[in-house]
Amino acid sequence: MPLTVAEHAGFCMGVRRAVRAAEALAADGKKACTLGELIHNPVVVNRLKEAGIPPVRTVEEAQGRCVLIRSHGVAPRVLEELQRSGCEVLDLTCPFVERVHRLVRDGSADGTPVILAGEREHPETVGTAGWALADVYVISSAEEAKALPPMDRAVVCGQTTFSPAVWEEIASVLRERIPGADIHCTICPATEQRQREAAALAERSDAMIVVGGRKSANTRKLYDSCKKLCPRTILVESAAEIPPAFANIHLEEIGMTAGASTPDDSLKEVVTLMTDIENINQVTPEEPKEEAKNDFMAEVEATLQTKPRSGQVVTGTVVQVNDEEVCVNINYKSDGICKRSDLSDQDVKVGDQIEVEVIKVNDGEGNVVLSQRNIVNRKAWEALMEKYNAGEYVDGVGKEAVKGGLLADVGGVRAFVPASQLAPRYVEHIEDFVGKNMRLKVIEVNEQKKRIVASRKQVMQEETAARKKEAWDRLEEGIVIHGIVRRLTDFGAFVDVGGVDGLVHITDLSWGRIKHPNEVVKPNQEIDVKVLSLDRERERIQLGYKQLLPRPWDNAAEKYPVGAIVEGKVVRLATFGAFVELEPGLDGLVHISQCALTKIAKVEDAVQEGQIVRVKVINVDTEAKRISLSIRQVLEDEAFEADAGDFDLPAEDEAVVAISIDAPAEEAAEAAAEAAEEATEAAAEVAEVAEEAVEAAAEAAEEAAPEA
Repeated sequence: MPLTVAEHAGFCMGVRRAVRAAEALAADGKKACTLGELIHNPVVVNRLKEAGIPPVRTVEEAQGRCVLIRSHGVAPRVLEELQRSGCEVLDLTCPFVERVHRLVRDGSADGTPVILAGEREHPETVGTAGWALADVYVISSAEEAKALPPMDRAVVCGQTTFSPAVWEEIASVLRERIPGADIHCTICPATEQRQREAAALAERSDAMIVVGGRKSANTRKLYDSCKKLCPRTILVESAAEIPPAFANIHLEEIGMTAGASTPDDSLKEVVTLMTDIENINQVTPEEPKEEAKNDFMAEVEATLQTKPRSGQVVTGTVVQVNDEEVCVNINYKSDGICKRSDLSDQDVKVGDQIEVEVIKVNDGEGNVVLSQRNIVNRKAWEALMEKYNAGEYVDGVGKEAVKGGLLADVGGVRAFVPASQLAPRYVEHIEDFVGKNMRLKVIEVNEQKKRIVASRKQVMQEETAARKKEAWDRLEEGIVIHGIVRRLTDFGAFVDVGGVDGLVHITDLSWGRIKHPNEVVKPNQEIDVKVLSLDRERERIQLGYKQLLPRPWDNAAEKYPVGAIVEGKVVRLATFGAFVELEPGLDGLVHISQCALTKIAKVEDAVQEGQIVRVKVINVDTEAKRISLSIRQVLEDEAFEADAGDFDLPAEDEAVVAISIDAPAEEAAEAAAEAAEEATEAAAEVAEVAEEAVEAAAEAAEEAAPEA
């Protein structure tokens, strides 16, 4: 019954720091308490309580004592309450949790919402939420992330003991839903490493023991993860909880791990118990006979390889790991030693199968010297050459700006990117590409020195050409396509329709007259346009925007019936009248004879360009696209309404002259005759008034004569 204990089982750095500080206070005999349980482990909590450091729930209970803030941290208002109550505070918040507090506080200072991935009731989540200066949303799954309200930006953090797999699912959803999401993976590295290590151990074990407090979120996640991979998994807080029959069954291997809040002595207690059981169950066999011993040694030697040679690539099993080197069993009488610096993967564990190259058969102490570096470099070069020969692109990372260009790492191979090959245009600051991921095309190879010359410029040009070809292949005259406005000029707007730009001329932006395209569209605006014409040879695309909008003249007669009084803007003056815009693309004419109540010499004497006027519709011709309007009739109607109570109006309606811009001569003559008739009638009225005045004067003179 071999027992394997996970390397990173037990206290994490933050918990160990908090417990040691509490134990030091207890040793000094200082009157102290913890605000809430210091850690989620009943063994430690009871031990501290017996030492004179009990947990309290409220600030009032803590008065007069030194208060220890647990590693989960608290909200700033709690710290302020403690200070106001006169308590001495010893803040033992985990450094990783403090980092989350800073991210939340600083990120929400400008009103940006905060999204926390974690358990709503967990003390760490509750404390972290208290540091936010804006709205806080706590979620624990990708489904809850999808249900969040729409928002343009957010600061996203996670509980330090949250599940890495669930975090990735949540982060993926938020990246798609929130354009300005500022996402920080704040899961403690030790937590992630502990969970990964436990999963690997559970996968190859026949049974698993997880030691830790049942209230600990970290321990529960370890248990759930191990249970999925190894059904015979149990969770215990102490050795006494291990079922008597758990280790009686003959098992090939038992694995054990512990949560971050599990003290070392609890872990050692379980290990001791399991070791004792193994010793008790172990049966001492009879001493084998000499012949059997010889047969056994022969079988062992038969499994060993012949003496390895330098440069040979072998596969071995990791049997021991420390900070400086890894010991590998290569089926030779001596194990191989590989320095960590020569490993391609630093996360190797006992039991891993790795491929290594023999550097020396004997290092002077009988050990075989191994390395992975040469194997990795050779494989990386071979993979790179395959892509080069196939004309495929490779992925690289800028490493160093040098004279004339940039050094990049392409899968472990050094590549030189000349400055002229960094971008289609001249690059002034090469150092801006250091640390950036980029797609490259290998253009030169030096087999002897294992070096290459690559181009980012060619990749960009080829990708642009491919996008342009794809865009032209799907374009047809008359289709409607979605695009993005890229730039504006005085004569129109250039729209990106999927890799190529087309022009919407200013006359095709609106049915009305506009002075500049920015009156209708803005840069980066997404719009639908109609392809009006294609010139594939000259690579020119003519697009239309107004063609997808309703035509103003189609329903002009219904919107502006004869007799209706509407408001419009004077947009242009002519010698014969004023043009009034009723809506974009729909203008009507107010003839000079209809601009005022009295005859005027110039249109400017009655209206000005840009003036808002009330007009009456007197004629609509949708086929000819003409509307005749009158300001005069509106004024007369207003005067009529004002004077209706004082004067009796004639039964006949006054004739109205309405002349469009291109009225025939006959209509103009009739209008002139009507105008002359109106003038004659007006003159007769003036003469009649004058005659009445003369008669009145004569009568007055006669009445005055006798008195004289």
